[in-house]
This record gives sequence, structure tokens and C-alpha cells, in this order.
Amino acid sequence: MTSVSPWWNPDSYADRRPFLLARDRIMASFREWFRMRGFLEVETPALQISPGNETHLHAFATEIEAPDGKRHPLYLHTSPEFACKKLLAAGEARIFTFARSFRNRERGALHHPEFTLLEWYRANEPYETLMADCASLLAEAAKASGHSTLRWRDRAADPFAAPERLTVAGAFSRFAHIDLMAMLTAGAPNLETMIAAARAQGVRLADDDTWSDIFSRMLVEKIEPQLGVGAPTLLYEYPLPEAALARPAIDPRVAQRFELYACGVELANGYGELVDAAEQRRRFEAAMAEKERRYGTRYPIDPDFIAALEKMPQASGVALGFDRLVMLATGATRIEQVLWAPVADPEP
Repeated sequence: MTSVSPWWNPDSYADRRPFLLARDRIMASFREWFRMRGFLEVETPALQISPGNETHLHAFATEIEAPDGKRHPLYLHTSPEFACKKLLAAGEARIFTFARSFRNRERGALHHPEFTLLEWYRANEPYETLMADCASLLAEAAKASGHSTLRWRDRAADPFAAPERLTVAGAFSRFAHIDLMAMLTAGAPNLETMIAAARAQGVRLADDDTWSDIFSRMLVEKIEPQLGVGAPTLLYEYPLPEAALARPAIDPRVAQRFELYACGVELANGYGELVDAAEQRRRFEAAMAEKERRYGTRYPIDPDFIAALEKMPQASGVALGFDRLVMLATGATRIEQVLWAPVADPEP
């Protein structure tokens, strides 16, 4: 069996170095973009009491040993969101961070266990402003990389084109011929209707699928590959059950959540942030109950974060997968090509 050269092998590194230099230019360009708009760059700790409370995100667990020898569990965060929102509660109004983030059970062409999230927040500004931010940053990335087109496999997108704004319901209607809003009319989403729609589209089902399971599978298989082709897409107004950290939109069946796509790749996830502490705790508890049912584990809810929400102003925030954007801007085909020092694969 032929072994793969390590990333630090001079020949392998030479092949990757143009991507890395472009990464450096894009990061510098973004920092200047934020500085010119009055943002403050912040740093947040990776070690947290809670890594996040989403059902399907898996964290790396560790522990801290106090001077008296007592041990307490901690986690590497899956995003810097909780710490950033605490800074908003403290009084900051415009912040951004390039945060090393960690997610277990994720490795592939677009996934890496340690990666960089670019997150930014605007206090007392609508989430539509963040959509405009995303469009501007795509153009900045292209200019800094020296390429005029975003590419992923056989798809391309013009980073200078105005993104199409498409509701989730509109996308399901256009690409899957499903009336999504009809499923959301009476309280809880209608599972039987979603099952029938999925079967009609040839989407695989499992006996214990929830409405959210099928929604996510339909989104991944039928909707996402069509998004951001030719021009970027801003997909917005997600069903409220699919936006655990977002506040409801004018139509209470949907939430102020959007995602940015280019070349069929999800790049960013943004919210009009929920600041109702009691509702946020309720959503977290429901998500952790579902996590325990599925995976036999749950993560603690950070009481300090819930308390901070009571002081946090109305705000909007977005997390952008910086490595993925660099990939699309440079034409890289695997995420390791744009990482300075990838995480080693464990020995077989």
C-alpha cells in the first residue's frame, strides 16, 4: 500500500501554497472591509461550558482541572456564537471574529474537524443588512484571490452578480413542486404530508424520521444543488422549527433565517437573533431531548448565555465558512488545500 505524502512534504506543500497565499489575501481584505465599516475584531475562547445546543452537531469533549484537583467537563465550541452574543450584551455594537471552530463526525471534501468560521454581528440592525454584507464579501473574496468566478466541481457563480433572494417555500415549490407553507398552517408541521411529498420525489425515508429529518434531506438532495449556480443565492424565511436561534418573521410560521449559497455549496447561515431568554431555553431543551433520543447524549445549556440574552439588544448575526469560501474563490477541490496545517488522519 502506497502511503500518502504528509501535508508538510515540500512538494505537496508547493502545490498548496498558491491557495494558501490567496487565503491570506482574502483574510486581509476582509479585515479591512470590516474595519472600514466600524467593526471591532474580537477573540473568543474555544473552551466552553456548552459547545452549542443543536441536535445534529457533535462536539469534542474535554475537561478542566482546577488547582484543587477537581475536574469539570468542558467542550470545544462548534461556533463562537455564544461568546459573541455575550459581547453584544456587554455593549459592543458591531463585532467580527475569525474563530477556530470544532465539529466531530465531520470530514470530507467540504468538511474538516477544525475549521475557521467568520462570524459578525450588528446590534439594532435588520438581518437584511447581513444579506447585503454577504454579497459584498463575495466580491471582496474574488478580487483578493485574483479570480473572477467562484467554482466548485462542475458549477460556477459570478461573485459580482447580485444574489437571487429566494424564500425556502419558493425553492421547494420551484425545485420539488411542494407547497411547503401548506404544511405549516396548523401548529406543528404535518408529517404525513411531508412523507407523501418525499416519496413522490424519490427521497429515501426511515421509519423514525421526523418532519425536520425529511425537510433536511429534501433540502440537501433536491434544493441545494440548484442554488447559487450562475449567481449566488440567498435562501431565506426558513420554517420556524428549522431556526432554533432565530426570531420569528412577520409570518409566524417562518423565521428570520437565511443561508448564502454559491455553486450549490452552503457558505453562510444568518439570523435575526432570538433574544427571548425563556423561549431560547425551551428550544434548547427540546433539541437536547431529541439529541439524547437519537445519539444517547446531550450537551449542557449554558446558564450564563441564557442570562446574557436578557440584556442583549436586538441584533443580527451570521456565520460564514471561511475555508469553503476560499475554496470556491481559488478553485480548490478539497478543504485541506486551503488549510495551512490540516488535522492529521488517525492511524488505521
